[in-house]
Amino acid sequence: MTQITVLGGTGYAGAAIVAEAVRRGHEVTAVARHRPTGAAAIAGASYLEGSVTEPAFLDAAIGKTDVVISALSPRGPMLGQVRRVNRELIRMADMLWQFRLGVILGAGSLTAVPGGPPLAAGPDFPAAFKPEADEMAGVLQDLKSSPAGVDWFGVSPAPAFGAFAPGEAKGFYRTGGDVVLVDDSGFSYISAPDLALAVLDEIDRPAHKRQRFTVAY
Repeated sequence: MTQITVLGGTGYAGAAIVAEAVRRGHEVTAVARHRPTGAAAIAGASYLEGSVTEPAFLDAAIGKTDVVISALSPRGPMLGQVRRVNRELIRMADMLWQFRLGVILGAGSLTAVPGGPPLAAGPDFPAAFKPEADEMAGVLQDLKSSPAGVDWFGVSPAPAFGAFAPGEAKGFYRTGGDVVLVDDSGFSYISAPDLALAVLDEIDRPAHKRQRFTVAY
């Protein structure tokens, strides 16, 4: 059994990761600003309520966990805060104790072709999402420049990922590197349950040490 702490554990990606981790028999703590109630609470998971932007709370939330998954979204009050929180996680992983750090990144830092510009730099990228994409690109940069002893992985979901297009669990996924994965029609999509499959597979059978990978159908 692995001890897993999911920051943003009640969000779209985070809740799916918590559910899959519980299903696999791991010890899971979901950290969020508000504890879920009723059907939103996942049986078998522990919940910790508070703000990860407060260093003392973040330190207490991490504890002696084996894996930390940062599923934080730079939206609303968290815009401009997510990169700082992830920098603190990198520092903690390097200086205090060795936990594996996984970060759910956006699709904006992926490219359409090898060596090409990031999707977020293209003219068709929605302007409303560019601040989020820029912040998560900064998180990826911080991960890549982290001390060699920090064991991290990053996951960029397909561009069409989010509560706006929930879809269904298919039970499979494809992985790639920095280039966006598309299907035969040119569409790139992944559901939250299948993103969670990819994240837990990486936890259970590490294959991307200090690497970012993308997930799509």
